[in-house]
Amino acid sequence: MKTMFNPRRTLQALGLAAGLALSAVAANAWADAPVLMSPQWASEACTAWNNTPELTNGLKGEFMHDDKGRGYKLVEMYRTDCGKDTVVELKLQLQNDKAMCVSGGAPTLKPNFDVDFLMHANTKQWEEMGKGEYGPMKAMMFGRLEFQGPKMVAMRAMDPFSAFLLLVGKVPSTTATCPK
Repeated sequence: MKTMFNPRRTLQALGLAAGLALSAVAANAWADAPVLMSPQWASEACTAWNNTPELTNGLKGEFMHDDKGRGYKLVEMYRTDCGKDTVVELKLQLQNDKAMCVSGGAPTLKPNFDVDFLMHANTKQWEEMGKGEYGPMKAMMFGRLEFQGPKMVAMRAMDPFSAFLLLVGKVPSTTATCPK
C-alpha cells in the first residue's frame, strides 16, 4: 500500500513538535527561575521596579521624600509561610526625579519603620496579588497582606502600591521551596 502525503498531518506533526520544543524551553526557564522572595528574585524585582513607570514616577513625591534625611527608603518583604528569617529588601533612592531601586537582595540595612515598609503574606496570597486578583486595599482589609510602616504614606500611594504587588507576577519565580 502506498502512503500518500497528507499536508494536514504534516502540519499537525510540526505544530506538536514546535509545542513540545516551546514547552521544554519554558520548563527550563522556570527551572532556572529564582525562588520567590529569594535574594536573586529581589535583584530581578529591583530591575522590574525600574522598568515600571507607575513606581518610578508614581512614588517620586512624598513617598521618597519621607526618608528621615537618609537619602533612601527600604521595602522589605517575605513569604509568611517561609518565615521572617527569609526577608529580602529593595533599597530605593530618588535619582533624576524618579523613585529608583538601587539594590535588591538580602537585607543589608536596618529599617526604620517610621519611613520604611515590611510586607509579608503567604505564598498563595503573593501569587494572587501578583496576578492582579485583588489589590492592596482588599489584601490588607482581609488580612491577606500584613504590613508595617507609615500607613498614611502608604494610603496616599495606593495606585503605585498596586503596581508593586504586580511585580510578584512579572518576575519569573518558583514557589516549590522557600528561599534560603
